[in-house]
Amino acid sequence: MRLWQGDSDVEVSFLGVDPVVPRMLAWAERVPGFRTLLREPIYFLDLWRGLRDVDIAHIFSASYWSFLLAPAPAWFFAKVRGRKALINYRSGEARDHLQRFRSGPFILSRADAIVVPSGYLVDVLREFGLKAAVVPNLVDLSQFRYRERNPLRPHLVCTRGFSAYYSVDVVVRAFAEVKRVYPDARLDLVGSGPLETNVRKLVADLKLSNVNFSGVASRQDIGACYDQADIFINASWLDNMPVSIIEAFRAGTPVVTTSPESIPYLVENERTGLLSAVGDEKALAANVIRLLRDPALALRLAQNAHQESGKYTWNAVREQWLQVYRGLMGAAQPDQGTKAVVLQR
Repeated sequence: MRLWQGDSDVEVSFLGVDPVVPRMLAWAERVPGFRTLLREPIYFLDLWRGLRDVDIAHIFSASYWSFLLAPAPAWFFAKVRGRKALINYRSGEARDHLQRFRSGPFILSRADAIVVPSGYLVDVLREFGLKAAVVPNLVDLSQFRYRERNPLRPHLVCTRGFSAYYSVDVVVRAFAEVKRVYPDARLDLVGSGPLETNVRKLVADLKLSNVNFSGVASRQDIGACYDQADIFINASWLDNMPVSIIEAFRAGTPVVTTSPESIPYLVENERTGLLSAVGDEKALAANVIRLLRDPALALRLAQNAHQESGKYTWNAVREQWLQVYRGLMGAAQPDQGTKAVVLQR
């Protein structure tokens, strides 16, 4: 929204899926389930009003029940209003979602366009007979300063949330392996989530020092988290196109990561990072140690990754969105821009 403001080609408005309930019913916010039932009709009314004067509904989409509660109604009201419905599908759980929920392929096949952030999701959706275009995630360059790590220190950073998908426990176990070789190694864990207590207990059980739980970093502070560290480490077992890896690319922090099915679409092994098998903390640690013993390799990976990060700048991504919007509107000339786009998430 911030980057589109004042753009001469696109006028943007925002419509959220979590509308504010009337003050007299504010107590319902504390009741899961009922809160959703209360918000949904308000959301429907907002959709009806918000889609009245736009050309395209740009619908951000997750999976499972979230898909049915938010993107599906947005697609339906866009159709009723006679607007173009663009579903920006972003879930790494796409295959499981589309296998288990028949509503997913049904609605996606009837959208005017499906846009995904990665080639991985293009291939997954193709399995269900769905055609999608790629417009990648982006990084705000103002947040990050590229620097070469010389000397390369055993200072690791992980900027993933404490959820099951991201396996921060594997990161901690890999760090324990690194500590055996580099006793002064340091690990910064940037984020929060439901499994933080478990991870803290693991750190205590392993008697690890120099593990810093930094909490969630703001947009203004996230760049410093990468700048202070020398190696980015990730151990996710399910992913799509993590912005955290693109951020590491931009900051020059060499990337060491596990390789769930989606990651090789983003990280090229031995060129922009080092990959290892999911769940294998020893292999993950071995790649960290390899970089520390071969700073020239770390520098080459960081330089290649930094160059790669140019694909995810606003100028590059903006042009791709304009092509998608103009394609939907049949506008071939730059002066035939889109009147308005509703971003809904």
